[in-house]
Amino acid sequence: MSIVTLENTLTIALSVKDRHASAKWYNEMLGFELLYHADEAGWSELQTKTQNVTLGLGEHTEPAPGNSVPVFGIGNIATARKALEAAGVKFDGDTITVEGMVSTATFYDPDNNALMLAQDLTGEG
Repeated sequence: MSIVTLENTLTIALSVKDRHASAKWYNEMLGFELLYHADEAGWSELQTKTQNVTLGLGEHTEPAPGNSVPVFGIGNIATARKALEAAGVKFDGDTITVEGMVSTATFYDPDNNALMLAQDLTGEG
């Protein structure tokens, strides 16, 4: 049995220079549909052709090509993080929350590959 229970979603996060231009490219080249642009968070998300798998575009001045980060949906990020840390999993800084949108926490596998947990806060009220 696993330490945490993930939701049935996966977001693949990429760093890009211009989210709007990249979203247009992914739409035109691969048929991915834009879900939203969150300009205040520097984030855009597109639905891929695979159910429950989205592509997230994080805007960076100096993007790091080839640095893709799988983002796993989680129901309660605080509980999951506490359980993983108790098991010795290394996290990168604090959990980051964009109120009304998402809470995220980056962590590493044994080979130092970055992974992320994300709790959807859009349905909270």
